[in-house]
Amino acid sequence: MSTGTINVAVENIFPLIKKFLYSDHEIFLRELVSNATDATLKLKHLTNIGEVSVDYGNPKIEIKIDKEAKTLHIIDQGIGMTAEEVDKYINQIAFSGAEEFIEKYKDTKGEDAGIIGHFGLGFYSAFMVAAKVEIFTKSYKDAPAAHWSCDGSPNYTIEETDRTERGTEIVLHISEDELEFLEESKITELLVKYNKFMPIPIKFGMKTETLPKPEDAKEEDKAPTQEIDNIINNPAPAWTKQPTELKDADYSKFYRELYPMQFEEPLFNIHLNVDYPFNLTGILYFPKMSQDMQVQKDKIQLYQNQVFVTDNVEGIVPEFLTMLRGVIDSPDIPLNVSRSYLQADGAVKKISSYISRKVADKLKSLFKENREDFDSKWNDIKIVIEYGMLTEDKFFEKAQDFMLYPTVDGKYYTFAELQENLAASQTDKDEKLVLLYASNKDEQHSYIQSAKDKGYEVLLLDSPIIAHLIQKMETSKEKISFARVDGDHIDNLINKDEEAISKLNDEEKETLKTFLTATIPAEKFSVQLESMDSAANAFTITEPEFMRRMKEMQQSGGGGMFGLGGMPDMYNLIVNTNNELVSEILNTKTAKKKERLVNQALDLAKLSKGLLKGEDMTKFIKRSYEMIK
Repeated sequence: MSTGTINVAVENIFPLIKKFLYSDHEIFLRELVSNATDATLKLKHLTNIGEVSVDYGNPKIEIKIDKEAKTLHIIDQGIGMTAEEVDKYINQIAFSGAEEFIEKYKDTKGEDAGIIGHFGLGFYSAFMVAAKVEIFTKSYKDAPAAHWSCDGSPNYTIEETDRTERGTEIVLHISEDELEFLEESKITELLVKYNKFMPIPIKFGMKTETLPKPEDAKEEDKAPTQEIDNIINNPAPAWTKQPTELKDADYSKFYRELYPMQFEEPLFNIHLNVDYPFNLTGILYFPKMSQDMQVQKDKIQLYQNQVFVTDNVEGIVPEFLTMLRGVIDSPDIPLNVSRSYLQADGAVKKISSYISRKVADKLKSLFKENREDFDSKWNDIKIVIEYGMLTEDKFFEKAQDFMLYPTVDGKYYTFAELQENLAASQTDKDEKLVLLYASNKDEQHSYIQSAKDKGYEVLLLDSPIIAHLIQKMETSKEKISFARVDGDHIDNLINKDEEAISKLNDEEKETLKTFLTATIPAEKFSVQLESMDSAANAFTITEPEFMRRMKEMQQSGGGGMFGLGGMPDMYNLIVNTNNELVSEILNTKTAKKKERLVNQALDLAKLSKGLLKGEDMTKFIKRSYEMIK
């Protein structure tokens, strides 16, 4: 037996490991199972390239709990270590077995071994939960097995042992304050969380399997059972396969595997597969989206060579795609990933850009392959696409091919189709195409109808960020503007410079306006007299487009004018001087009746706009009954 002191730069690294190596102690199991997988894949690679001639077999990793002895065991059938290798890779922390292995074999037949992580510090994470750690290991080489032991001080022992099976068993003597890691439920939870898709089968205990009944069995006979290994993981998940190997049912099955409590089917998926200039595989799913962007996030799982890293993928996945679901796997992302690292890393930025481009290409192909199906799914995916157009300029350009603009009647246009179909009817006197839209087709019904009576098309743009996107569209496109249908009366929204003749002369207009401004609260309404079609409403309430849009942008974040969100709502009251009721108001002799007509017309306009509430509604109902007696 030999003894020694671990070669570390500080007197005692173990308290530092326990406190600082990882923020969450449960990570130790991920690290040790990853090392066991690493050791197994090393052996597989060496046998594949003919470096060694041992029987690789069908190895698995086994996890065992011994509650009485308070030990947790991680056992593999991999490459194993000699005593010298234990001294090198375990005692000399500065070396990393995995790094050295990759360096040695990286050019062999142009392939790597699919190795996970770094064997050095990952192993020492065991001391976060263990008072003592032992290693029993036998190399694939013809050398005696070795037993290493350390009680959490810099001192260790290493000696020969009588182990005959190739591979490594790590024994953790769990600390008194970490006994939860001896509970089967806790270990199962961690294995499922971190190692659910590891490439080597992971056994944790046994389970009972029900077998088919024999053909001659009676109905009351119980089905036979057998005890089989309880394999925790799926070593060959869908994202590790080529898209050509998978059918729709395979993608759907994998979605259920990722999200067993999610009952709605995803709308479609995007299979990522790139090996240059970085390695990345994965599958992203588009679920049905709600209007609440925040609720959707943190559903994508990040893996490194099938080892779970995190479900906070900001920095790797473009922000607008964090609302999707699925898996991304890249060996170029470290296991102990941090947000500051991601933000600074050049490879990660390239990955983010690639994912954005791949999603745009997939959406374009779905649009081209089946336009009708794409149209039907638009309302369930639009929030992601609109958010992407706002936050990523390259995506904004690509999205012009598949961004849809639905109408209140359920038709769908691309921007190019809007220009082609509406230019003739909706171009104003300044040769600008005016795109009318509603944000709520029930609340704005009368305004929509006014526009449709003129033969205009009205879009339905109702997402919480649409004001921002409209602003971006107007600044990036020439001779285009968006106008909400209740922003002004329809002839002003699309100004054709057609001369409007008023039934009232200038003196009558002045008399009318003087009375209206004295009767109608100036702090809420700005009175405008307009010569409109005699069939148009007497009073129409509109919201100035610019002010309303700026307030919406500020309320949804990321734009608008400072302090505007707290200002009271201001409306324009447009009075149609050609309407018969307006003439009646002007010609009514008694001030009381004239005021009653004004208030009734104003309340009708407020009712149409959804502004008539509370005491005003009560007064309106009472007045209406009195007028029809």
